[in-house]
Amino acid sequence: MEPPANGELVRVTGSGPALDGIVFESPSRTKVIVAVVDPSRGPVFRTVHPEALSARTEEGPADRALRLLIRRTPPTTRGTAGGSATARHASPGHARGTMHRTTGK
Repeated sequence: MEPPANGELVRVTGSGPALDGIVFESPSRTKVIVAVVDPSRGPVFRTVHPEALSARTEEGPADRALRLLIRRTPPTTRGTAGGSATARHASPGHARGTMHRTTGK
């Protein structure tokens, strides 16, 4: 099964009440980061298993707050799930080691 796409509307089920959410990121096949509204804390991110998600089609009353949370949060991973060919690594700070330093002749 494919992980849900970023920005997809989902319903999070599992331990506790079902919550409406929006997919923020899928860092792996077994982990999805979803923005949900916690009744006591407000909009937060939760990491869930993809099997705990079901698709939803209609907008909910808290979706605007969730989209604002997603918009102001930078992505957590550098590449896409599965390590595609377009994923880039950070550039090295120093490409080669230092030269030998003489002790003064």
